Amino acid sequence: MIHHTGHDELSEDTAQTPGMRRFEAISGKRNGSRKIWMGKSHVAPGMLSGDHHHGEAETGIYIVSGHPVFVFLENGRERRVETGPGDYIYVPPYVPHREENPSPDEEAIVVLARSTQEGIVVNLPSLRAHIPELDELIAELAAEDA
Repeated sequence: MIHHTGHDELSEDTAQTPGMRRFEAISGKRNGSRKIWMGKSHVAPGMLSGDHHHGEAETGIYIVSGHPVFVFLENGRERRVETGPGDYIYVPPYVPHREENPSPDEEAIVVLARSTQEGIVVNLPSLRAHIPELDELIAELAAEDA
């Protein structure tokens, strides 16, 4: 059976991170989905989210409006990916990151899709927090490439 969630029917009753607001549209608890979660997030002008990751979920992000910046570590150094409307971002499982909105007057809005039926969010003290599951995933990928 097809389920419809109107743009004005999204719920904030989902995992949250300081500095941003997430809205759930499709999930196991809302629509009975078994393998995906979808929603959107808003980052107000001049705000940045707390550092976090999404557990085992792969996350696809579509930029609706604004110019959010996605920040993560690469080889121990902070890397910033600047985006704009129409762009897509892929966040692998367990990768610590944050969203920033450098605009002084424009809200950043993105659509989120995750490979799990719940909105997994693990808030972190910093991007440098140790994530054992990420170490395991990197080791598995390295073994596959060998």
